[in-house]
Amino acid sequence: MPASDLRSWIDLLRRENELVEIEAEVDPYLEITEIVDRTVKSGGPALLFRNVKDSQHPLLINQFGTERRMCLALGEPSLDAVGRKLEDVLEMQPPQGLVEKVKGLGKLKRLADSMPKTVRSGACQELVLEPDLDALPIQHCWPGDPAPFVTLPAVITRDPRTGTRNVGMYRMQKIDAKTTFMHWQIHKDGAADWRGMGDRLDVAVALGCDPVTTYSASAPLPKHIDEFMLAGFLRGEAVDLVKCKTVDLEVPADSEIVLEGYIEKGELGEEGPFGDHTGYYSPPEPFPVFDLTCMTMRLEEKYPSIVVGVPRSAGARLG
Repeated sequence: MPASDLRSWIDLLRRENELVEIEAEVDPYLEITEIVDRTVKSGGPALLFRNVKDSQHPLLINQFGTERRMCLALGEPSLDAVGRKLEDVLEMQPPQGLVEKVKGLGKLKRLADSMPKTVRSGACQELVLEPDLDALPIQHCWPGDPAPFVTLPAVITRDPRTGTRNVGMYRMQKIDAKTTFMHWQIHKDGAADWRGMGDRLDVAVALGCDPVTTYSASAPLPKHIDEFMLAGFLRGEAVDLVKCKTVDLEVPADSEIVLEGYIEKGELGEEGPFGDHTGYYSPPEPFPVFDLTCMTMRLEEKYPSIVVGVPRSAGARLG
């Protein structure tokens, strides 16, 4: 079974000799990117930087950088096996005949058992803090980037018209200690929720989920499929969710860090440029501003990151 949270995932990487822990001080401004770039291109391990300049929080990166680690993360012997499990969810057809109906009922039960569960409390709220992005080791990846970017978030919104939840992975350019831009492109479900909002849209950002939930946040799913349900199906165990402290949303209870906040109608700013997977900087464009209201975290949390760049890059396998 896949790891149930980021900590058990780190333990698994350590046991499988797929993790190197670095005690020397490293700078989140360009230096981590340079180290990771060399590591990825040589097929190297995941890296846990324990001493990031100007931060008390360790940074985990390159956790998905090889096919073997992707298989370990998803608990399958091969990516083809993962593909077959995804087909069960994405391509389920009405069953034909008695045998097919029985098989279909089994799939439906597995789907029902995969639905996320809301629990009373979660480790992600062991600390409830005033928002302070300055405390996190957010990377400034490339020289032409105007600021540090959060690159591995699970961004949670709700469709204001239907109440349907969406979980997506959208980069977030840091503006200051309490605000970021939210880069959801026009075709993304998060952007659709934003376009349909009233005066305010609640947003929650989970950082450091278990690897399957992180993967599910990045997957290009049809709108009717709940990303947390998919994560539960792939994990073989439902994702526990806990209600946020200041917004009307739920987040994975075992996340390392949660950013809570909102987007106000009409509040836009110029986001970018950004060193993108194409090998070029995407140009600056107007995107909404995410205002933080609260930050919660686990004790001794770990901050997750990826470097977005041309393949082979640490983020290519989640692209």
